[in-house]
Amino acid sequence: LKARQGLPLQRKQHRMALVNVTNVEILENPAKFTDPFKLQITFDCVSPGIKEELEWKLVYVGSAHSEEHDQTLDTVLVGPVAVGRSTFVFKAPPPDMKKIPDKDLMDVTVILLTCHYKEKEFVRVGYYVNNFCDNEEFRKQYTDAEGKFTRSPPIEMVKRNIAASQPRVTRFDIPWDNVQQKIVMDDYSGLGDGNSNFSMLEDENSAQSNAMDTN
Repeated sequence: LKARQGLPLQRKQHRMALVNVTNVEILENPAKFTDPFKLQITFDCVSPGIKEELEWKLVYVGSAHSEEHDQTLDTVLVGPVAVGRSTFVFKAPPPDMKKIPDKDLMDVTVILLTCHYKEKEFVRVGYYVNNFCDNEEFRKQYTDAEGKFTRSPPIEMVKRNIAASQPRVTRFDIPWDNVQQKIVMDDYSGLGDGNSNFSMLEDENSAQSNAMDTN
């Protein structure tokens, strides 16, 4: 996915948003390709809080080479948001297989969890996804010497495994209800709970970056 990976990243001091995602747990993983995605999301809202709803989206990157095949699996509004810690389960349908190029179906891809406030994205969490065939007979019959499939397996044979322990987090500065509502935090605050093992890897500012921004 190098063609979609934006700027190189580095650790640095950054500013915390009024809403800070502290953990994302991928539920029921591995799963069948046709199973819904289930993510348990935990976030903190710091004082003085926010006035509007949060918009969460889950995007499946259908091809590393073009946004044309990206699919927004679902969007959910969460609110009103109280000051303190909140947890909810985001359930989204699987991607439409017909919209994924055949050559990319069994490749490593990415899902992107994003959150917006007043239509401005302020956090993006990316996970690598490995789609694989769990039928040994089919793999032996339809893979070449390099291990690549010569034909796509039936969808019922395809499973996915999300690299839940290796998320990449990108934050964006946005105006909240008051542009002065910013709190300085260091590199190691907040993230790292539970199964998500969040890595605080940040790009410069990049609302233009389209996929998971990792090295």
